[in-house]
Amino acid sequence: MPRPISKDKREAIVKHVQAGESKEDVARWLFVTLRTVNRIMKRYNETGCYEALPSAGGQKPLITEEVMNQVVSKIKEVPDMTLLELIEEFGLPFSESALSRRLTRLGLTYKKRHSIPTDKNERM
Repeated sequence: MPRPISKDKREAIVKHVQAGESKEDVARWLFVTLRTVNRIMKRYNETGCYEALPSAGGQKPLITEEVMNQVVSKIKEVPDMTLLELIEEFGLPFSESALSRRLTRLGLTYKKRHSIPTDKNERM
């Protein structure tokens, strides 16, 4: 998502359009699209405000913290449990990769190989 247009630029758009300049000229002069000028003017005409709307804050989690705490405690009880087994046991509504990312954010990682030789020539 692109960054919002600065407050100064929004103010300039409103000022110049209200002064009678064409929206096309204002867009060209301020290096914004005509759609941006139209959107800012529409918001200004409807609300009297030209400031950027606050961002939504991202997607909400699909499961509660309580369920994630249960998953983490299950991992501590049975550390060799696979992600797929966790998803099936708790009926989680997302994929293995999504669960893996969520657990990584909690500081829990899964290592595929527990015994890596210290020497490249050493056999496993």
